[in-house]
Amino acid sequence: MSYRDTVQYLYNLQKHGIKFGTENITRLAALLDNPHETFLSVHVAGTNGKGSTSAMIASVLQTAGFRTGLFTSPHLVSFTERIRVDSQEIEEHEVIDLTGEIRDIVAQCDDFSPTFFEIVTAIALLYFKRKQVDIAVLETGMGGRLDATNIIQPVVTVITSISYDHKEFLGDTLGEIAREKAGIIKSGVPVVSSRQEPEAEKVLKEKTQKEKAEISFYGHDFSSVLKQEEIGGIWFDYHQGEELSLNNLFVPLPGGHQMENASVAIKAVEFCSQHLSSLKTLGRENSHRFYSINHQSIREGLNAVRWPGRLQLFHGVPPVVLDGAHNPSAASVLARSLEKTFLKKYQSIILILGIMDDKDIRGIMEPLLPIASEIILTAPEYGRAAKPDKLDRIARSLGYSNLTVVPTVHQALDIAKKLAVSQGDDSLVVVTGSFYTIGEASEVLGQKGVLADLRE
Repeated sequence: MSYRDTVQYLYNLQKHGIKFGTENITRLAALLDNPHETFLSVHVAGTNGKGSTSAMIASVLQTAGFRTGLFTSPHLVSFTERIRVDSQEIEEHEVIDLTGEIRDIVAQCDDFSPTFFEIVTAIALLYFKRKQVDIAVLETGMGGRLDATNIIQPVVTVITSISYDHKEFLGDTLGEIAREKAGIIKSGVPVVSSRQEPEAEKVLKEKTQKEKAEISFYGHDFSSVLKQEEIGGIWFDYHQGEELSLNNLFVPLPGGHQMENASVAIKAVEFCSQHLSSLKTLGRENSHRFYSINHQSIREGLNAVRWPGRLQLFHGVPPVVLDGAHNPSAASVLARSLEKTFLKKYQSIILILGIMDDKDIRGIMEPLLPIASEIILTAPEYGRAAKPDKLDRIARSLGYSNLTVVPTVHQALDIAKKLAVSQGDDSLVVVTGSFYTIGEASEVLGQKGVLADLRE
C-alpha cells in the first residue's frame, strides 16, 4: 500500500462520518486478535484538559521506566502525533503498513464499514501491541460511553473537566454530557476526576456507586496550591490529605489551569502504582515489567512533559501563541491565562480566530474579544469551518468593530505580522478557536506535517 493509497483510504473513511457505538471496534479488534488485551491501560475522557492530562500521565509512567503508549486526537500538524511510544511518534511507513494490513482484513468482511476514528483506534492498539508497551494512555475521541476506545479495561479511569461541547451528539445539559463521559467507568476500576460542576459531579458519583468503583475528586480528595505562574510554566504544591505532599513541582506548560490537570495526573499515577503493587503481591509481576513509580518519577515526569497547541509560544517577530480553545469554557481559561501571564510581558494582543460552524461561536468570542487590540477573523481549510463573514456578524453584534476579515489562516498571520510591526515590539499574536486553525498556523510557522489534513 503506497503513501498515496493510504491517504486516499483514510480520507474515504471520513465519508462514513461519526458513528457512535463499540460494535465495529469490538469486531475489528477481534479480527486483530484483541491487541488491547496485551497491555495495561489508562482511559481518559472529559471536555477540556484531557489531552494535557493524558500527556502528563504518560510522561510520568515513561520516566518511571515503563514502555508507555499514548493515543490522542485530533492532531495539529502530523497524523503521527496521535500515536506515540515513549514520546516517539509512530513513523510514516508504520502508518502505511498498519493501515494496509487493517484495510485488507476489513475488505474480507461483508457489510463492514468502520469509520475513520475506528480504524485509527485499531491502528493505535495494534501498534502498541507490536511495540510491546507495558501500559498505554488512551484519550477518548468524543464522549466516552460509545467511543471506539471504550473496549479497553483500564487500571484507572480519568474524567477531566466536563463542560458544554458537541451538544448535537452528547446532549444539551451538563448531566447528559456527563452521562456520556461517565460511560467509560468500569466495574471496580478507580476513577480520578477534575473539579466538576454539581450537576456533573452528581452523575459521576451515581455511576461509580453503581459500578462499585472508588472515585477521587480534585479539590476534595486531593488538591494543590499554585506557587508561581509564568510564560514558561507553573510551579505548585500537591497535597493528598496527610498521606502525601509534593512541593515545588514544575510543569513546563503555561496557564494556572494546568495545575489541576497535573494534580489529576498524579492521582491517576498513584492508582497505577497501587495496581502494579497488587500484581506483584499476586506473583504476576512477570506479566508486565515492574518498576517503582516514586516521587522522583512524578517530579521528573511532569518536568519533561511536552504538549503542543496549548498556550504554545513561537518566538519570532512577532511572537505567536497557539491555543486550541474551541468551546466557551476553554476560551475563558485561555483569556485568564493571557491576562495573568502573557500580558505581564506584552502590551497588546492581536487575536486571530477561526472557529467551526457547529460550535458556540458567541460563547467562544465573549471572553476573548475584550482582551484584543485587533481582531482578525478567518477560517481553516475545512468543510465544517464557519465562514469569516459569519464570525464578523457575530463579533459586531457583540459590539466590536476593530475587525479584519480574511479568507485563510496564512493571510491572517501575514496581516497580524504587519499590524504587530506597526504597533512596535510589544505585541503578541494569539491564534485560537479550533485545532484545525492552530494546526494550519503551525504549518505556516514552519512545522512539517505528515498526513496533515486528516485532522478529524
